[in-house]
Amino acid sequence: MKRLSIQRLLSLTAAAVLVITPAVVWTQSSAAAMSEGLLCDTDPNQTFSLTASDGYVSTPDGNSILMWSYGNSKRGFQSPGITLCVESGRPVTVILHNKLPEATSIVFPGQQSVKANGNPAQPQFDSGGSLTSLVQPAAANDGSVTYTFTAGSPGTYLYVTGTDVGKQQQMGLYGALVVRPAGHANQVNDRSDSAFTNGKEYVYLLSEIDPDVHLAVERNQPVDLNSSKSRYFLINGRSMPDTLAPNNAPWLPAQPYGALVHVKPYDAATNPLPATIRYLNAGSVNYPFHPHGSDERVVNRDGHALQGPAGQDLSYQKYDLDVGPGQTLDVLMDWRDVEHWNATTNPIPTQIPAITDQLLVGPDTWFSESGYLGTKNPVPANLTQNNECGEYYHIAHSHALEQATNYGAAFGGMMTVFRIDPPAGCPGQ
Repeated sequence: MKRLSIQRLLSLTAAAVLVITPAVVWTQSSAAAMSEGLLCDTDPNQTFSLTASDGYVSTPDGNSILMWSYGNSKRGFQSPGITLCVESGRPVTVILHNKLPEATSIVFPGQQSVKANGNPAQPQFDSGGSLTSLVQPAAANDGSVTYTFTAGSPGTYLYVTGTDVGKQQQMGLYGALVVRPAGHANQVNDRSDSAFTNGKEYVYLLSEIDPDVHLAVERNQPVDLNSSKSRYFLINGRSMPDTLAPNNAPWLPAQPYGALVHVKPYDAATNPLPATIRYLNAGSVNYPFHPHGSDERVVNRDGHALQGPAGQDLSYQKYDLDVGPGQTLDVLMDWRDVEHWNATTNPIPTQIPAITDQLLVGPDTWFSESGYLGTKNPVPANLTQNNECGEYYHIAHSHALEQATNYGAAFGGMMTVFRIDPPAGCPGQ
């Protein structure tokens, strides 16, 4: 796969980021505020009420698409489904209410001994013996079903429809389940070497949309999945540049989850721990996700720690993360100033790119006009510089470049940026 040109890459690494509040792990109690990082739905009893319903999402090219999703029953429709955060080894209850015109359900891959209305969750068949659902569903138009299970090993899992899977998953019936280690909320798994910085936790729920399927459902027409072709590729229900907007951006009312990673350089004394990113694939093809600027350490796959039978560390560094359909990967990432560039003592042997290669949309640039972290230089008066304090922006995108588009228009789609602030941070943040 051909990589982006260097100049275009520099343009994109200088890409847009909006004014953002300080990073924390947000709970839904603060969901009204714009923020960044993981937005969890939590409950002291690990009991959640979800409603399957429909609503519309917007794409950066101005399209409006009907989606189905699992929303919090008190808040209503959102896409993707809410992110459930629970603790390993404790009971979980999920009550599904169905407002859709057809039966639907939820399966919890990776969770064991799941029950539906108190009975073992199991496939359902019609009177002719044909499979109708992988688990007991909630009937159309106000049906409900209650699923219970004990949260499994720490890590990240999909939850997804088990009924008419090809159509309903394409329509958006999926979400993320984050299982935390008991007593160690800031670890990916039970290993102490999976610890991450408090507040530096991110979910990347990757998916795709074929708008023709959604239009057929909206018009109550037959759905032809055999000729389906996805045109939009999403991170957390958004496409670039919307991925850069903060959580709960008011101009994206049904798409609350942003996808900006925001870190400082590694420092053994002041910033010793990495961030964590939880990748999930809710689509139908592989997504070769490709963050520029640094490798990431894969520590979990499908909710299980990468370790040997005697506890050997089997985690590994990866530059391109190939996330398969239904798969999850949990990674640790940090950014290290390995070259120690300094304008006086260790100058960078490259030239600043031309202004035309620094622009993303219109006359705005997010590049600092300096190659040195923490340094800002003037830009021509006809440009607006959005860089705050000399921070870096590294692009992160699907390396299948057709997935880095919005209906074929480059660049967009499954793309975002990692923001690296100077060691002292940006003033006011």
